[in-house]
This record gives sequence, structure tokens and C-alpha cells, in this order.
Amino acid sequence: MIICRDITKIYSHGASQKHVLKGVNLTIHQGDRVGLLGRNGAGKSTLIKIIGGVEFPTSGNVERTMTVSWPLGFFGGFHGSLTGYDNARFVARIYNRDFAVMKDFIKEFTELGRQLSMPVKTYSSGMRARLAFALSLAVEFDCYLIDEVLLVGDANFQQKCNDEMFGKRHDRSMIVASHSTAAILEKCNKAVLLDGGFATVYDDVEEAVAHYARL
Repeated sequence: MIICRDITKIYSHGASQKHVLKGVNLTIHQGDRVGLLGRNGAGKSTLIKIIGGVEFPTSGNVERTMTVSWPLGFFGGFHGSLTGYDNARFVARIYNRDFAVMKDFIKEFTELGRQLSMPVKTYSSGMRARLAFALSLAVEFDCYLIDEVLLVGDANFQQKCNDEMFGKRHDRSMIVASHSTAAILEKCNKAVLLDGGFATVYDDVEEAVAHYARL
């Protein structure tokens, strides 16, 4: 279970402040697939980063009783001077995984070839997204955080991502931030609409999408 209690996030810019999240409360149970809806700047990525522990809330707290992936659309954890393989080796050590097995999976899944032996700072954003996605799948989590990353690459790669995430891991919890209402309707059983810093939780995904369309 993941419980967000009264999450507030404020960013300061000189003398001004931006209240991105204002007292967000949210509970994710095992097996829940929660879609995050909201316009640009509504706080979807910020909330995902807070749930994943990449950022801290200004106030409030997150309780986690299941393992949570890093946000799949977030590349801040990569060391740019290290190669893709070296970054994978680092992750393997942290999570006590067999690097040889992880390396084979990443090579096959990302389709990046020789680029995996090059520094990550030479990668395009799409290449980084492929590597981040592969690393997340190489380490099994109870809950996956997905931030639009399934839109990376060509149609064949997108289908591969969908098969791995929503097919082979159909029993996992997921939090999916997306502007694609079709994807939210297809993949999620709950939805959260972020608007003006506030979050409204819907058990009916179609109702959430209908409200989102009127924003």
C-alpha cells in the first residue's frame, strides 16, 4: 500500500512561490492502476516524483509498504559520464541483482546496441527513456511509476513496452501520468484529477475523464 497524507509542494522562485500541490491525499492498494490526469503544470510529474522518493514534499508524508520503482520518465538518477552498462551495473549493486542477467535483458530490450557502451550524456532523451524503462523492468517492483514514457520510440517499441508492463506485470500496482485519456481508460481502474493544486480521486475512470475534458 502507498498512502499520501496531506502532500503539499511549494517551489520558490526568488520572492515568488508556486503552490503545485495543496494537501493531496491518496491511497494506492496492491493491484491498483491509478491514472493521473491534469493539464500541463498541474503537478502530475511532481506527485510521481514525491511518491517515488525522488523529491520531498514541502509538508505531508508518504507511507510505503510495497516496493516502488523510480519514475520511468525521470532520468536524473543516471550518471552522465558513465556508460549505459555502467549505470546498469550500479543499479544491480544497489538492488542486489545479477549484472550479467540484467545486461543481457537491457541489450535485448533497449535495442541500443553499441550506444550502451557510450556515456549516457551522449544519449538522446529517447535513448535515456529506453534505458530507464529497461532498468526498471530488470528490477521487479510491487508498484511502477509511469510518466508518459510509453510514448517513446516507434510503434514496435511502444508495443514491446506495453507487453512487458501491462501484460507480464498485470498483477502489479501502477501510477500512470498521461495526457492520453484513451490510455487511462484502457489501462487504469482508478483516476486522480489534479487541478489548481488539488486532487480529486475517482473510482469511475470514465467520470474522471469527462471532468478532465471540461477543464
